[in-house]
Amino acid sequence: MRISTPGRICFFGEHQDYLGLPVIAAAISRRISIDGDYRNDDQIILHLPDLDQKIEFSLMETFPYIIQRDYFRSTINVLKRKGLVFSKGFECTIHGNIPINSGTSSSSALIVSWAHFLDKMSDNPANFSQKELGEIANAAEVLEFGEPGGMMDHYSTAIGNVIYLESTPEIYVEALTPKLGTFVLGDSLEPKDTLGILSRCRYGMEDVIKKVTQYDPYFSIFKTQMAQSSDYKKLLSQDELSLLQANIDDRDILLQGKALLSQNVEEAGTAEFDKELGSLLYRHYKNLRDHKRTSTPKIERMMDAALSAGALGGKINGSGGGGCMFVYAPNNAEEVAEAIDAAGGKSYIINVDSGTRIEE
Repeated sequence: MRISTPGRICFFGEHQDYLGLPVIAAAISRRISIDGDYRNDDQIILHLPDLDQKIEFSLMETFPYIIQRDYFRSTINVLKRKGLVFSKGFECTIHGNIPINSGTSSSSALIVSWAHFLDKMSDNPANFSQKELGEIANAAEVLEFGEPGGMMDHYSTAIGNVIYLESTPEIYVEALTPKLGTFVLGDSLEPKDTLGILSRCRYGMEDVIKKVTQYDPYFSIFKTQMAQSSDYKKLLSQDELSLLQANIDDRDILLQGKALLSQNVEEAGTAEFDKELGSLLYRHYKNLRDHKRTSTPKIERMMDAALSAGALGGKINGSGGGGCMFVYAPNNAEEVAEAIDAAGGKSYIINVDSGTRIEE
C-alpha cells in the first residue's frame, strides 16, 4: 500500500486563523509518501531515509507517549478510539520532497499519510473521507498533545486543491476549483522564528482586540470596517494601530480573493484574472512584511528578484521569520525560479495538486 499527501501554501489569511478568521490554502505538487506492508508480528518499523532515521515500536506500546510530539503513536491511538483494530504490525518506508521546517506543512502531510495508510491497512477499514482524515490528523498532532494550532494544514493537505476554511462559529470547509497556472516556491534556507513571530502577530493582536473591545463593545474583527479603526488611535500606540489595520485589511483581501477564486472556470485563468490574483497576494505580503514583520531581508531579496523576473505577485508562507515564500508565475516559471536561486534561495516549480491519495 502506498499513500501520498501534498504539502500546502496559504494564499490568504496568514496569521489570522487563530483569531477566528477564515483562510484560503492550496495543496502543492510536493508530497510525502508512505509505502508499506504487513508484518507477521506486532512491530511498527518505519524507515525514514531522507532523515537518516529508523523508528520502531510495538502496537502494544502506543501509550504513554515516549517522546514529545509522538505523532506515529498518537495517530494509532486516535484511530483505535474510533474503533479501528490492528492485529498485525507494519513495515514502511517514508519519502518526501516537501521542504522541511519551512512553513509548507510537511509534518501535517506526514500525519495525514500515516492516518490514511493505517485506515486502509486496519483489520476493519473505515474508509474515512479526506475531510475526516484531516480531522484525525489534527487530533493526533494538536489535540492529543494540548498544543495550539489551527486546522488549515490538516484540511488543506488531506482535501487538496484549493479550500476556503472557516473555524468560527464552527468548522466549515468549501472546495474552490479555480483554473490556476504555475507557482514558484522559494525556500530561504533560514530557520523560522515561529515563537518570536507569534508573540507579536498572535498575542500582540489578541491584546489589541482586548483593549479595543473594552473601549468599544461593538468592535468585531469580523465586521468592523477599516475607516472605523481611526476611532481607536487614542487607545493604541502607532505600532498597535498598524497591526490592527493590517489584520482588517488582510481580512478584506481574503474576501476579495475568495470572490476571485470562486469565479466561473471561463473567467479564471485569463490574463486579467492572473494579474488580480498576483496583486492580492502581494498586497497580503506587504501587510505581513511591513506591519506583522514576518519577512526577512533575504526573503525580501528573493521576492524582489522574482518580481523583476516577471512573477505577478506572491507572499511569505507560514509563520515567517524565515522559511518559504512563493510567487505566482503562470508565464515564466523557469526564469523566476532562476532569479530566486540567484538571490540565495532554493526554488521549486509547483502547481496546485490533489489531496491525500492511494498511489498505484
